[in-house]
Amino acid sequence: MGDDVIRIFDTTLRDGEQSPGCSMTKSEKLEVAGALVDLGVDIIEAGFPIASPGDFESVRAIAEKYGDQTVICGLARCIEADIDRAWEALKEAEKSRIHVFLATSAIHMQYKLKMAEEEILRRTSEMVSRARNYCDDVEFSPEDASRTDLDFLCQVVETAITAGATTVNIPDTVGYATPNHYYNMIRTLKEQVPNIGQAIISTHCHNDLGLAVANSLSAVEAGARQVECTINGLGERAGNASLEEIVMAIRTRADFYRVRTNINTTKLVPISRLVSNVTGMRVQRNKAIVGQNAFAHEAGIHQHGMMQESSTYEIMKPQDVGFVGTNLVLGKHSGRHAFRERVQSLGYSLDDETFQKVFDDFIALADKKKEIYDADIVAILDQRSHHVPETWTLLRLHTSAGTGTIPTATPELKNEETGEIRRDAATGDGPIDAVFVALERIIGFPVKLQEFDVSSVSSGKDALGEVVVTIADGSRIHHGKGVSTDIIEAAARAYLQALNKAIAARKNEGE
Repeated sequence: MGDDVIRIFDTTLRDGEQSPGCSMTKSEKLEVAGALVDLGVDIIEAGFPIASPGDFESVRAIAEKYGDQTVICGLARCIEADIDRAWEALKEAEKSRIHVFLATSAIHMQYKLKMAEEEILRRTSEMVSRARNYCDDVEFSPEDASRTDLDFLCQVVETAITAGATTVNIPDTVGYATPNHYYNMIRTLKEQVPNIGQAIISTHCHNDLGLAVANSLSAVEAGARQVECTINGLGERAGNASLEEIVMAIRTRADFYRVRTNINTTKLVPISRLVSNVTGMRVQRNKAIVGQNAFAHEAGIHQHGMMQESSTYEIMKPQDVGFVGTNLVLGKHSGRHAFRERVQSLGYSLDDETFQKVFDDFIALADKKKEIYDADIVAILDQRSHHVPETWTLLRLHTSAGTGTIPTATPELKNEETGEIRRDAATGDGPIDAVFVALERIIGFPVKLQEFDVSSVSSGKDALGEVVVTIADGSRIHHGKGVSTDIIEAAARAYLQALNKAIAARKNEGE
């Protein structure tokens, strides 16, 4: 790659997954990894192999499936066992990277590691060398770099490069840096580390002060040529630098940054939706680039300007990021051919079986809604194209509620493995609570509801409602999503999907 290319290092599957409640299954990680490959990221940090057997298996599966298409990276502390385990997970990948880290700030050295500076330098040299013996592509991170003494940071970076590190990452681990502070750190490393030309400088910024993207872009100005980021800015605490914001800032302000990325930007909104669906973390409406309001114009003066010339209030085109608005596209009498063409234009490629299910959903929706929008079709597609295990399916649902009456629900379910049909009735605080109680009773699988979120997919009184639920099965967290013009039905489908995921998780662990 030339010096004008910024390498995009995606850590959604590692740092992003560490967000509370955002854990993913192996199959979900593989699905997201495939979407990241399609997006064009240069490096995928697939996980922390020694953290758990599940993490190890996920990294190994991703390395085997996608390691010939992009660099697959595994994280390791500066500990022999960590590095050995990381290589074991990565060794089948044609393109692999071991990423080792060690804290270097005074507060971390004193309270966490209880190491002196000389020990930090020795450990850095030994562990980077160990990783380099396995793999030609080694990244080193001095954890909490933004609170590390700058002279010592230069020493550590020089030591890591001498030992064989090909990328040196400068993490703002706790989101402490400011743009000018971070710029000066990168410039100092460029100017004072004698062997810095032998490695790529990388950024890894957290968003505790809302400065992760600004800090990352300041580092690019200062000479960094790799940016570590996540889809939707997912990550611990306030999250990481947002991939879509960094990529579009570099593209939109190419006149200023004079660099580029290898990202296919038309895939940004689809992968944002995928990660949101998989993790249950809804994207805020006013989120830059991928939020529902990112290309909405309410103010009359804005609307008038947009009609005359879109560039008056738009610095990016919606189609450049794969944004799907609420264009009216289809109605009840639209045929299969027109529907298939629309699905393909929205960026989805479906096998015949999945297409038929989606088309059936579309026809059923057309009986309930006069007008169907792109956003409605995308909601249906997301339900069907994202593979979710279905032990139980909803056949029928009846609810009753009202002022002065006892809310009741009577669902009928089918077990897809045995063909058995079960039904039961329950009461609750309201019709949705009654549905949830009845579903748990039928399946015999009590869980704890942690979050319940409802929103409209498009506009109008007959809009599709989208419900997202989060349940806890012991220590395991599962998410479910349902869409319907009937919000109670959408809630039932969301809860049932989450229950099906919980059942599948127990089966996979042999319980």
